[in-house]
Formats: sequence, structure tokens, C-alpha cells
Amino acid sequence: MTTPRSGCPTNAAVEALGDRWSLVVLHDIMFGDRRHFRTSQRESDEGIASNILARRLRDLVAAGLLTREGPGAGRRAAAYSLTEAAIQLVPVLAELGWWGLRHCPTSEPLRVRAQVLDDGGPQLWEELMNSLRERHLGMPPPETGGHL
Repeated sequence: MTTPRSGCPTNAAVEALGDRWSLVVLHDIMFGDRRHFRTSQRESDEGIASNILARRLRDLVAAGLLTREGPGAGRRAAAYSLTEAAIQLVPVLAELGWWGLRHCPTSEPLRVRAQVLDDGGPQLWEELMNSLRERHLGMPPPETGGHL
């Protein structure tokens, strides 16, 4: 991660997240499970160009928001995984979606996820974050009380 221009936490966060494409790429990996380059490009609702996608993936790895596991046994393509820092963006993306629902023109099919996150609130966000930790970080789901 590069040193931000100032010590302002908001500025540092904006610089780490980069631009609109970085947020779209994170969103697609987080909510659409698009963990491979070709899948991300093919299924992009926004039509991201391959050179932009490649650059954003590199930048997000460099920023510590994604990890890249190269192709290996049984895999033909590199896979990208969210880091804990990226997973902690779930509430931020949920709030951005809430704001967009209320203040921006959107299409009905693409509104659904933002509406579900808004309706579910922090409890749903936490459940999603735990699910992402399990899938991307290999962490077991948290104990939910009860029996030993």
C-alpha cells in the first residue's frame, strides 16, 4: 500500500480504494463470487475492459485488499480472494448502495442486492462477512452458542 497524501483517514481510504472500477471489482468478487479474470470480465454488468480489469486487480492486490493465487494443480487460471481488510468493506458497500438507491438512477435488476443489504441491516452484513471469511480466508464460521 502506498503512503497517502495526508494523514486524513477519509483521504487514506479513498486513495486505497482508488477509483470507481476498484469498487466495482471488489463488489463483483464480494457479492458475485467472480474470483477469476475471465469470469469477472465476461459477467461484468458495467462492461469493464480487460486492460482496466487487469490493472485494478493488480492494484487491489498491491493495496492488500485481494490476494492472488496463481494457476496450479487442477486450476487453469489465477484466483483472487478477499483479504480481511476487503471483507470489512461490506458495511461500507452496503451504505454506498443504500445511498445510491435513494439518490441515483438505477436499474431494477441491479437494485436488488443493495435493497437486500439495506433490508437485512448490520446482522445480515455480519453474516455475509463471516461467510466471506470462510470462503476466502478458510476461517471456520463463528460459534453460535449452544452445545459443545
